[in-house]
Amino acid sequence: MSMHNLNDLSRRHIPLNGATNFRDLGGYQGHDGRPIQWRKIFRSDHLALLDSNDLAQLRSLGIARAFDFRGVQESEAQAYSWPDIQRHSLSIEPTVVQRLQAQHLSGQPLTAADALDAMQTTYRDFVKSDSHRFAELFEHLLATPEPLLFHCTAGKDRTGLAAALLLSALGVSEEDIWHDYLLTNQLYKRNSTGATTLSPDVLKIVWEVQESFLKASLDVINTDHGGMHRYLSTQLGMSPAALHKLKLLYLE
Repeated sequence: MSMHNLNDLSRRHIPLNGATNFRDLGGYQGHDGRPIQWRKIFRSDHLALLDSNDLAQLRSLGIARAFDFRGVQESEAQAYSWPDIQRHSLSIEPTVVQRLQAQHLSGQPLTAADALDAMQTTYRDFVKSDSHRFAELFEHLLATPEPLLFHCTAGKDRTGLAAALLLSALGVSEEDIWHDYLLTNQLYKRNSTGATTLSPDVLKIVWEVQESFLKASLDVINTDHGGMHRYLSTQLGMSPAALHKLKLLYLE
């Protein structure tokens, strides 16, 4: 049973001026009780609002590559091009907000139930339509062990599933995977992300995480792919040799 104390969170969460959900995946106990190395793998909300202090901090962490799960319009609306960070696009469309806006424009009043439904549908689609993007992230992880970060807009849905897949591959307990996933609700502060006509009760759901969201992804992994282990191997290219290499590169 692992205890997550505040000391652990202060080491995990990296306070930046331009991003609130920036954190280290180090320290979780993986395969054979070996913890994930600190300061190697980071997950975050988007990087467009970083200031010079933030960039200096990323430089001191040795982060030279970023994997951006945002869709095309999202990335263009909040673009970044930082000299020290190579950005790789692994775009996943559409966003929940785009999905809900479309429904809203069709004249239907949107309820909290619609928002929950849209979140769960989106998480199911990550597995049904976008597994190749997560496979690409694993390829990059295996190619070189240089410190990296992956992110989307809020760093909670596409990024949240990516983190859960990676932690699973490294042998982290389900309890810790859930802990990491739900940390968003403690950390993430929404910046103004463009005009939206969605109601506050709908937006509240869109900008948080709930267990039922990630569970929707995990259900598809279980029903369509025979469980996490088989999904990692058949859809994400994580053969026994690849898993062994991943653990070698990222566990203590």
